[in-house]
Amino acid sequence: MMVGQLAPALAADKVTFLTSWFAQAEHGGFYQAKATGLYDKAGLDVTIKMGGPQVNGTQLLLAGETDFMMGYDIQVLKGREQNLPLVTVASSFQFDLQGLMTHDDVTDIAALKGKPILIASTSHATFWPWLRTKYGFTDDQVRPYTFNLQPFFADKNVAQQAYPSSEPYQAQQQNEKVKFFLLADGGYPPYGSTIVTTEKMIAEKPDVVARFVKASLEGWRDYIKNPAPGNALIKADNPKMTDGQIDFAIEKLKENKAIDGGDAATLGIGIITVDRYKKIYDFLVEGGLLDPKTDWQKGLDARFVKDLKVGVQ
Repeated sequence: MMVGQLAPALAADKVTFLTSWFAQAEHGGFYQAKATGLYDKAGLDVTIKMGGPQVNGTQLLLAGETDFMMGYDIQVLKGREQNLPLVTVASSFQFDLQGLMTHDDVTDIAALKGKPILIASTSHATFWPWLRTKYGFTDDQVRPYTFNLQPFFADKNVAQQAYPSSEPYQAQQQNEKVKFFLLADGGYPPYGSTIVTTEKMIAEKPDVVARFVKASLEGWRDYIKNPAPGNALIKADNPKMTDGQIDFAIEKLKENKAIDGGDAATLGIGIITVDRYKKIYDFLVEGGLLDPKTDWQKGLDARFVKDLKVGVQ
């Protein structure tokens, strides 16, 4: 190389991340990392693709159409049951944000025994068996949830599945008084909005995985402090998303300490642990939702978050 010549800049690694739904505050850390240059600094050229009702993330991940996806522990463990090479490498939230929304006269989840509960068909393979076991609910309480709140508003006896940032916000807009009960408060074990990749990606590009995880978690750390950059990208991807909805969601994420509570308070944002994953496996096996022979330990690789301590003072 001639004296005075600059070394060529290394090309950034191209990475695609598929979210679980249309852009929203619950995806804020990833949009923040893109908006503020955290991915660029990590040598990554990241494309964020939105999920949605017709998008099968697992299929796209296994087909190599995306490098990472926003996943869910039950989906990963069900994949491992079929020997699909899915691996969880970090988690945005320390618990699943799933809960139940009730009218404001309900004291707790246990009080819903015998009352109608609206749940989506997919919930029969996730939290409904847990509710049945934990609170003695029965299948004849179930009514279909079609993501329309009118049946709930029309009947003061009805409860329904909800996320803290979504359905309660819609209820507030209609001046309906409601309560929200987080299932995790009762011990529901899954993480929320995990980062999932494949065994192949980890084997062939561990350095890319490490950089993507670290930059994404730094994005979450920054998003809860100053979400404006991430929000601009969220609204660009999903123009239907309002400032009111985003503000409400961020408030709920902070209130519930979804990002920096639980193990994250001491071990860092994004932390996943083998002990916790074993609890999720046990819950699925006990509920008859997973073959006990499933090699659950292959469903996570905690080394990418183990020592990061993102957000820990």
